Formats: sequence, C-alpha cells, structure tokens
Amino acid sequence: MLQLVSDKEQSLKEFTENNYAQGSFFWNYLLKNKDIKINGVRVASNVTLAAGDVVSYYLTKKQEEMPAFHIIYEDENVLVIDKESGVNAEAVYAALAREGAMKGGECYFIHRLDRNTKGLMIFAKNAKTEKTLLQAFKDRKVEKIYHALCFGEFIKKTAVLTAYLKKDAEKSKVQIFDKPIKGGEEIVTEYRVIEPVGVDMTRVEVILHTGKTHQIRAHLAHVGYPIVGDMKYGDSLRNKALKVSRQCLVAKCLRVDSVGDLSYLNDKEFVSSFEAEIPIENS
Repeated sequence: MLQLVSDKEQSLKEFTENNYAQGSFFWNYLLKNKDIKINGVRVASNVTLAAGDVVSYYLTKKQEEMPAFHIIYEDENVLVIDKESGVNAEAVYAALAREGAMKGGECYFIHRLDRNTKGLMIFAKNAKTEKTLLQAFKDRKVEKIYHALCFGEFIKKTAVLTAYLKKDAEKSKVQIFDKPIKGGEEIVTEYRVIEPVGVDMTRVEVILHTGKTHQIRAHLAHVGYPIVGDMKYGDSLRNKALKVSRQCLVAKCLRVDSVGDLSYLNDKEFVSSFEAEIPIENS
C-alpha cells in the first residue's frame, strides 16, 4: 500500500498519473475493485481531490513492482534513467523524490519526456547540479538523440528540416507551418535514415536543434513520415491495423557538455536500452 497526499484541487486520475506510475498502469483495475481510498473511504470513480486529501493505493506486490523506469547511471550529482512508455515524467520524478527523501537525499526535475515516449531522462541530486544542468539545457549544451520508427520510405537519407510550430493549448496539440505565422516559433529538426524496417517503414535518428513541444512527432508527420503508433499526429488507420497506440519513439542517446563540477560527464554518452520498434505483444 502507498499513501500520498494531494497538494491541490485536481482529479484523482491526474494526481495518480503525476505521482504514482504503477497506480496509473492499473488505473481501471483499481477503480473496478475499489482499491483506492480517499481519506479512508473507498472510491470507484475519478473523483475530485482537495488539497490535503489522503490517497491510499492497494496494489498487489507484483503490480507495485512493475517497472516505470530503470536507473542506468548514478553518482553524487546526477541520476540518469530509462523511462518506460506510458509513464508521465512527473510520476518518475515523484518516485525518485520519495526514494531520495527516504535515504536523506534530494532529487530535482530537469526536463520532460512525453508520456508515451521511452528513453533517457537526467535528474539532479543537489541544488548546485540542478542550476548547472538547467543552464546547460538552456545553452543547448545537452545533446539528445532520438530514434523513431516512421511510416514511409524517406526520399532523402539525411536532411535538416526547418518549419514553424504553433501551440493549440485547448487541444493539447501543435500545428506545423512551412512559413512564419503569428504565434509560431521556428523549429529545426535533423534526421538520418538508419535502416528500412518491414514494408514501408523506416527507422531514423533524429537530432533536435530546437526543443519544442511534440516537435519530432509533429514535424515528421508534417513532411509525410508520421511516427508509427502516434495517435495524435500520425496515421490512425495504419496504427489501428498494427494494433499499436503508443508512438515508436525513443530518447536514445544523451550527452552533457558542461564545465566546472560536471565536466567529468563530458566524455560520457548515455544510451537507452530501448529501440524504436513495434512492441512484440502488439505485432
């Protein structure tokens, strides 16, 4: 059993997704079996929480141990993890912060990764490192390389794409335009073909020269190569035919180019164990 306290008014589902990955994995199961209690009272629906409400989750040992992420590197300053698909970055941070608190340590959130994107995230373990890493991201001193499985055969084996991205907050979506538009931000996305996969699919390496919301997914779809499994920007009919509903996108490599106390990381390249591929159980 895990007991958490809501810090604000929010839905139970939102709270769960941002604070307890395993609870999110088994959300429907928990509600059906009334295995969530709010202030000691069992609930069977997505109720609204108030600040201070105590939420108790009753999962089996096997459910509790279902991995949401895997630690691939840790030292006194940083922690690098491999996030599973279907997990909010906030839930990973919440788990790390709880574990750090139990050990008398700290954890600081540095950057996000989309819920259904697998791969690497880096966290700081002290305030000084947090400041250094945030500045490194701001100065584009952190290189993130992604692997994506896309529909289509790329005409060019490599290219640097430029476009303009505009957010639609109401729809939690972005739009891509070829020319400047009011409210739009310039984006630059570089790709390199790795290999063809099956019939009419291609695995590519992607480097973000700008880091905007949903940039890779929306930009590749805009130029005619949607990511397999992407239900927001991709080809929904082909995704349904393949029975895949999470984008085949992995934050594959991460490198930090820093100075001072983190300069020892400059010769390190962190690599995700995940691949951009259709899950075996769905293929």
